Amino acid sequence: MADVYSTYKKRDDICDDVCGQEVSRMSRIRCMIQSLDFRTIIILFVIIPTVFMSIYCHGQKVTYFLRPIWQSPPKPFIPIPHYYNENVSMSTLCKLHGWTVREYPRRVFDAVLFNNEIDMLTIRWKELYPYITQFVLLESNSTFTSIPKPHFFAINQHRFEFVKPRLTYATIPGGSRKGINPFYEEAYQRVAVDRLLRIAGIEDDDLLIMSDVDEIPSAHTINLLRSCDGPPQIMHLHLKNFLYSFEFNVEHKSWRASVHRYEKGKTRYAHYRQTDYLFADSGWHCSFCFRKISDFVFKMKAYSHSDRIRFAHHLDPKRIQKVICNGDDLYDMLPEEFTFKEIIGNMGPIPHSYSAVNLPSYLLNNVEEFKYLLPGNCVREGGL
Repeated sequence: MADVYSTYKKRDDICDDVCGQEVSRMSRIRCMIQSLDFRTIIILFVIIPTVFMSIYCHGQKVTYFLRPIWQSPPKPFIPIPHYYNENVSMSTLCKLHGWTVREYPRRVFDAVLFNNEIDMLTIRWKELYPYITQFVLLESNSTFTSIPKPHFFAINQHRFEFVKPRLTYATIPGGSRKGINPFYEEAYQRVAVDRLLRIAGIEDDDLLIMSDVDEIPSAHTINLLRSCDGPPQIMHLHLKNFLYSFEFNVEHKSWRASVHRYEKGKTRYAHYRQTDYLFADSGWHCSFCFRKISDFVFKMKAYSHSDRIRFAHHLDPKRIQKVICNGDDLYDMLPEEFTFKEIIGNMGPIPHSYSAVNLPSYLLNNVEEFKYLLPGNCVREGGL
């Protein structure tokens, strides 16, 4: 017994010695695995890797689904009813809103930042043309994410000869702020629009439309606001919200477009909430409404939310074409809502709509040119 105890040496690792001999690292690993029970092996090699892979692939969805826990909904807007019929006089329309008709309509300035939305710009300017004093457009040679791009508007100026006498157009160099948050680049360009508006001759009490190119106020909305005294100094416009074309009508939650009575030194060109007032049924917002699949890819990489592209297959043309026809989400995201009821209720594809009633008049008058924007025409150039 004395010899047994004298040769015993305590080990911290049960696999350090096999038959009194040191073993290789691989042998030790095999020994450790053999010592695990079946449940532990399942946890270590199946469940834990699956959890990590799920977080990597679907972490964004988990975050959006749990949004009601960590973010409260914004303050509700104060809705302003909107009355309109083409057979009702302007004085009556003003009176219905609690306003008074002006002796002379206000001047109206329409200002936009331009990327590559040629068709949307055409439809927008044709819709608003009768009531706009000055069209203001700023274009950069790079996107908000600092991707170089041509001056698409300059290349296509021949399509906009009808606004040339009333157009203030300028370009701004971009890309010098590469690597910074794209929202800073966007803010930089919006500040430049303020300077361009002054060059265009805007004055106190003129109306200024602040919206993206694809956020199109209806002509009768702008005519009403320029013809009446009494609307709030700033009003957001509640637009019918469409995705990919006028076939997919998303819930009416587009509110960022706004109309301002200009005040020198106070009014700033912006695209965030600036007031609690929301004017009902004031136009259309057609997001990602492009003719070519290549334009979808370009915008996905170019605009401020490009971080939503998490996987290379998001940019696959065949996938994008399928998403468009199904009414699915381009980024495979959950709805951006603030309650679980709304998130669950809005999951899945957007229902198809077959109504083309009360769309921009130029679109319907030129249906062959813009057929892809109407119900039943989801196939895009370069998609198949």
